[in-house]
Amino acid sequence: MKFRKSKQREKILMLLKSTDTHPTANWLYDNLRNDFPNLSLGTIYRNLNILVEQGLIKKIDFGSTFDRYDSNITQHHHFICEKCGSIIDINLPDNKELYNKVDKLINGKTEKHRIEFYGICNKCNK
Repeated sequence: MKFRKSKQREKILMLLKSTDTHPTANWLYDNLRNDFPNLSLGTIYRNLNILVEQGLIKKIDFGSTFDRYDSNITQHHHFICEKCGSIIDINLPDNKELYNKVDKLINGKTEKHRIEFYGICNKCNK
């Protein structure tokens, strides 16, 4: 689907690319409402959905109350702090052996995977 250009969408994407905190829609709204006085949270969500549909960002759903968003669309994993809720990117090489094992178990072809690590981050561990 083709979407018209939008200054708000461009600014949302720019803000997402400037942070590695995997923000919520509310965080984006709080950081952009001074730039766009008529901005609504609904507009943020609509534009986030368009950016996800365009493949420019990822929606991260960990089963928490609020979805988080990530502009890093490369294959990577996440560490989620169970104390403060922060999400940290973890870059590990792809494990082809794991794919092969899964393929044999299901007699199919694995295309991608998602692994999350949970624990206490360095800040909370101090």
